Amino acid sequence: MSLDSKVEVKPAPVKQRRRFDRRWAGLALLLAAAVYAPFQLVPFHVFQLTMVLVYAVALLGLNLLVGHAGQISLGHGAFFAVGAYAAAILMDGWALPYPLTLPIAAAVAFVLGYALGVPAMRLRGLYLALVTLAIAIFLGPLLKRFEGVTGGSMGLTLPKPAPPAWSGLAEDQWLYFLTLAVAVASFLLVAALLRSRVGRALHAVRDNETAAEVMGVRLSFYKTLAFAWSAMLAGAAGCVYTWVIGFVSPDSFTVNLSITLLAGLVVGGLGSLAGPVLGALFVQFVPGIAQDVNDAAPGVIFGLLIIAVMYVAPTGLAGLAGRLIRKIPRKE
Repeated sequence: MSLDSKVEVKPAPVKQRRRFDRRWAGLALLLAAAVYAPFQLVPFHVFQLTMVLVYAVALLGLNLLVGHAGQISLGHGAFFAVGAYAAAILMDGWALPYPLTLPIAAAVAFVLGYALGVPAMRLRGLYLALVTLAIAIFLGPLLKRFEGVTGGSMGLTLPKPAPPAWSGLAEDQWLYFLTLAVAVASFLLVAALLRSRVGRALHAVRDNETAAEVMGVRLSFYKTLAFAWSAMLAGAAGCVYTWVIGFVSPDSFTVNLSITLLAGLVVGGLGSLAGPVLGALFVQFVPGIAQDVNDAAPGVIFGLLIIAVMYVAPTGLAGLAGRLIRKIPRKE
């Protein structure tokens, strides 16, 4: 190899550092905008952004299972409901302070996800999807049967977390910043996880299970953990949902929620950290748009919008945004 050819390969790490710096700069700008937004918006719009963050955390967990581990789940709304009800019961029946409900709700969802993940990992594809769908179907009637604990069909009404006097924030702003803190912590946790050996093992399982097993990856172990981590994040999102809404009932966690979450993730983009955020925007706003377009058949409009997005962006909105950014000419 000549000296000239050796010199030519040296700028590559510099380009990687530039891309890394641009990414962190973009994330810092996005976080600054997120902190600034609630001071410029009316309370209803602050509430909408808060719900976007709640759904983003739930979709982050689903993305870990579907996008990074290559498993399928149609029952993610059930783990969301478990976290919501765990927080509600702890606050209503045990009078536990709301900050303590978050780790407990996440732990309960983690244990349940792990317990259900062990038998579910014997299945794959449509069979696994059917089992997870069954979980979402029977959870609602199960919650209604334990009326003394869950409130039955009437649900539970809870006080929302009040902002401390030193904050100077309104209730909607305080709830927004609580949710933002949980969302940022969740994304940092998943980003660190995906950069570790565990993340590489999950990607190996997703890409080729046979090759991963030959390389020494324990399939059942990592699949089950992915299921549990996914449930944990959904439980955390459900807990924050209880803080924000102040009410839980079985009718809030139907099968449609699980299907909508999966559709939102696919639309946002599988296997991307930006996908859950874009998917959460889709889940929060598109059903309302569909309702405004046609009150008689919002589901039809919602389905057509999903088809249209998938036609324009087969890899999701995150993939479309990535392609558009790469087309922008840059100065070397």
